[in-house]
Amino acid sequence: MDEKNKIIVYLYNSPCGVLMLGSFGDKLCLCDWQVERHRNHVDNRLKRMLNAAFEKGMSPVIEYAMLQLDEYFAGKRMEFDVPLLFVGTDFQKMVWNYLLAIPFGGTISYGEMAAGIGMPKAVRAVANANGANSMSIFVPCHRVIGSDKSLTGYGGGLEAKEYLLKLENSINTKTASPKNAL
Repeated sequence: MDEKNKIIVYLYNSPCGVLMLGSFGDKLCLCDWQVERHRNHVDNRLKRMLNAAFEKGMSPVIEYAMLQLDEYFAGKRMEFDVPLLFVGTDFQKMVWNYLLAIPFGGTISYGEMAAGIGMPKAVRAVANANGANSMSIFVPCHRVIGSDKSLTGYGGGLEAKEYLLKLENSINTKTASPKNAL
């Protein structure tokens, strides 16, 4: 099997759960929770759309992603620059790109997202596309909450979602400079 037909995968132990990282060529195509209930669906979509098979191993982009995740969990990184490969429908890609615009530590509801992409009646479709995101943390679907501000479903579980939001909030609090400080 030549290089273009492999998705290199590696398990990363985060403070709030195990993530499966995957690279295809020189891009990250997978950062998804090992306990994700849609795990097989996500994996099968990647394999089918990339015409590739999983192979355990390490790659430069996975090493780079792990470094950035380590910094993120240590409270030292608020932005990522790992090259990403979105594998999904055009609609899913539109939703995932919108997720990238949610400010660090911020939250948005599914309804606000649907309105933001110009499709206010597509709340359920937006929620489904959000749930199909195979790039957790790098594409921050954890920042999407219910319209009543409640935490709603998350592939890594609600405890992981709460952990990530608290982590980001604590980093934001530390980095915020007081107004009018002399």
